[in-house]
Amino acid sequence: MVEMRLDSRVKGRIDPSDVLQEAYLDASRQLGDYLAKQPLPPFLWLRFLTGQRLMATHRHHLGAQMRDAKREVPLDGPVRPMVYSESLSRYLAARLTTPSMAVAKIEIQARLQHVLEGMDPIDREILALRHFEELSNNEVAAELGITKAAASNRYMRSLTRLSTLLSDISGLNPA
Repeated sequence: MVEMRLDSRVKGRIDPSDVLQEAYLDASRQLGDYLAKQPLPPFLWLRFLTGQRLMATHRHHLGAQMRDAKREVPLDGPVRPMVYSESLSRYLAARLTTPSMAVAKIEIQARLQHVLEGMDPIDREILALRHFEELSNNEVAAELGITKAAASNRYMRSLTRLSTLLSDISGLNPA
């Protein structure tokens, strides 16, 4: 999760394991409150704390950023670090292993990033949560604050949309 969501501008300064270590320290400090209330299953609680630590790391290293409409989130929804199309495209391109594809990997990653930027951020988020962070449908629903049925429907629509968008990139099998 941290590696995929760590802003590329911060990767030269911070290792994902540093963020995770700080999140573990946060968890140890907040364990008593968690045990008293147990608002989430343990895995999702640790993931939530890790997301908070990741956002704090971004704020610390990148400073306050000007308001960007693409970064706005609804006030009634949970605030968490979003997956970047750059990192998601890198993960998708990394699955290409043939020698000829390795040569074209940078170009394909750029095209993947362009395709992913054309998708709704929630669609990218659901794909990242299910495929790369390996969360279950129930965990995705809890993470996004939606019903299990809505998570399942959005996931299927996201896969269909990605498959359609990737159909014009030669050499990729979107299935």
